[in-house]
Amino acid sequence: MATGVRLSRDGTLGIHLLDSLTRAGAGLLIGGLLALALGTVAGLLRLGDDLVDPPVQMARMLPHLGLVPLLIIWVGIGESLKISLVALGPFFPIYFNTYAGIRDIDERLVEAARTCGLGQAARLRHVVLPGTLPSLFLGLRLAIGAAWLSLVVGEQVNAQTGIGFLMMEAREFSQTDVVVLGLLVYALLGLISDLALRVLERRMLTWRRGLRAT
Repeated sequence: MATGVRLSRDGTLGIHLLDSLTRAGAGLLIGGLLALALGTVAGLLRLGDDLVDPPVQMARMLPHLGLVPLLIIWVGIGESLKISLVALGPFFPIYFNTYAGIRDIDERLVEAARTCGLGQAARLRHVVLPGTLPSLFLGLRLAIGAAWLSLVVGEQVNAQTGIGFLMMEAREFSQTDVVVLGLLVYALLGLISDLALRVLERRMLTWRRGLRAT
């Protein structure tokens, strides 16, 4: 706690935290949007399922953190490497939950919407989207955890700022307090982002009536 106060007062913690948040946000946005698009195509279209799902299933068997040497060759060791690593982390949870959420929708609901005269766009809006949201939010919660995990690794590769860099630098000087502080910061960021997502989920899924803890 004393180390956290000291680093906050001199501005060190704020600078590193801002850079980590920027990388995490950029990677989550890129990986999330790509996963959402591909998951939707694979879930809705038979051709998309045939073309998109098999390569993704193969790629998910590869440990994305083990792709660091290949990414270094492709994109270098700058910011692109860190953002690429963060983007890989959330991609698979969002893709698979989007895909599963679409495929788990009761086909009778779609047929009922078609019978009531709803066009393709209306069916997507009123049936497919609400039916997919619970799975999508689960994917987002898993994706955020994967993004922070990937960021820890990315910020230890030729980084000059970030919480991961701060921890790596502290390790060189055996500053255990700074390393523990970095771990606590990552844990708190994960907890806060998960709580924010749960609040958003409750507001957007007010129609859902599931089992509640007592």
